[in-house]
Amino acid sequence: MSAKRSRSSFLPALVFLILLLFNRDYAKGQNGADLEQQLRKTEAALAKIDNYTAIFHRTERVKGKLLPEQTTFLKFKRPFKVYMRWISPDKGQESLYVQGANNNKVRAHGTGLTGLITANLDPTGGLAMEDTRHPITEAGLDNLMRTITDNVEKGRRAGELTSTNHGGQTVYGRKAAEFEGILPKDPAKGYYCYRCVVDVDVETQMPIKTQIFAANSASI
Repeated sequence: MSAKRSRSSFLPALVFLILLLFNRDYAKGQNGADLEQQLRKTEAALAKIDNYTAIFHRTERVKGKLLPEQTTFLKFKRPFKVYMRWISPDKGQESLYVQGANNNKVRAHGTGLTGLITANLDPTGGLAMEDTRHPITEAGLDNLMRTITDNVEKGRRAGELTSTNHGGQTVYGRKAAEFEGILPKDPAKGYYCYRCVVDVDVETQMPIKTQIFAANSASI
């Protein structure tokens, strides 16, 4: 897969999933209308990006158990091609998914003896989903932004979304603005999460660190 970059030449390291993206001037308790507008602008900006690379850090709770942090090198190319190579743990493990190719299977191999064998896996099957809640078919910022926008729209229209500006931070050596979004904790409301803390790069307006909290666990 080519390592060439899009016109957006800098995309910082991403931490797990992005739930809410805030402009640094949002104030505590605003109703989310401005936030929704910002998300739409971000979606439009992302639509202009053909491909990107990132170092992806993930700490995820699966089946009630908080798993060790995973670090992967990730490449994404439109219309939907995702390559992931694990840095830690399981260094050298790789996965490749190209929508519409290979019968929509994930091309993958592990480490050690399993690294000698390349397998085609169902992206939503047990092996591919062993240590994650989200299949590779949901990877990429477009899918994440779609989830964000759906939740923000629903919360804003219901008057159930509030946000807090926590001010400037330094994340991965970058100047960032930190925001927190709160939605109802009741799972019956149908929100993806009830709380999210996100740090947004001041220069690029891209999210570089996100913490997400589910209603039925301390964190995801």
